[in-house]
Amino acid sequence: MSDLGAGFGYLMKGQRWVAQHGRWFGFGLLPGLVTLVVYAGALIGLGYGADDFVGWATPFADDWSSPWQGILRTGLTALVFVFGLFLAVITFTAVTLLVGQPFYESLSEEVDRSEGGDVPESGLPLWRELWISARDSVRILLRVALYGIILFACGFIPVIGQTVVPAIGFCVSGYFLAEELTAVALQRRGMILKDRLVLLRGRRMLVLGFGVPLTLAFLVPVVAVFLMPGAVAGATLLARDLVDPDTTPDPGPGPGTADSGDAPAPRAWSA
Repeated sequence: MSDLGAGFGYLMKGQRWVAQHGRWFGFGLLPGLVTLVVYAGALIGLGYGADDFVGWATPFADDWSSPWQGILRTGLTALVFVFGLFLAVITFTAVTLLVGQPFYESLSEEVDRSEGGDVPESGLPLWRELWISARDSVRILLRVALYGIILFACGFIPVIGQTVVPAIGFCVSGYFLAEELTAVALQRRGMILKDRLVLLRGRRMLVLGFGVPLTLAFLVPVVAVFLMPGAVAGATLLARDLVDPDTTPDPGPGPGTADSGDAPAPRAWSA
């Protein structure tokens, strides 16, 4: 259980770091603001259209008497919106990291630099960095979608569907949110997606302590934008302690390294 508190501690350390480096805080806000505008429009559209979608998907309930039709469709409408919100929380980070790749690479490297020691760089061009990030994000999102479908189905179980299932959903969201954020620093250290998942599974409670509170905070879109720079900084600090700098893989030629196309790109530019 101590790992839960330690994970939350990394989140707070990241927020403190950007608070002490105001220039980098403002620098890291830009990608989140762009993504927020897009996601806000999508969620508003979902809010207006979810009931019509449920009505279209449940024609068998057209002749049901009150209140059963209303109970069914209201419950399904709520589940559709929650499922959309669940996916938005996960994809928001992936899309924001993709849009802001040069920004967050620079921020993460600055955190490494301020903490001392070597600052890993993959040496890849920006186009390959974006390709690898997009490819890994799709792989993560496929995993999240699978969990989401299972949890959506379990949501119909009385009592459990309204209590246990949402809690599990937040844990799943938090875990993969932490993976997306730590990927910025871990990919620069030559770690491919498979290795990153193995590393995080070994400290699952630490990862949940970092990711779950952040997931809850990210439910408020504006809060997500302002927490994103500190989240990247905190994830970098977490990654530094998960990987011994003395054993960090050399980003030279070989499987799972920069030249193999499995590590992410370098800092494209700095503020």
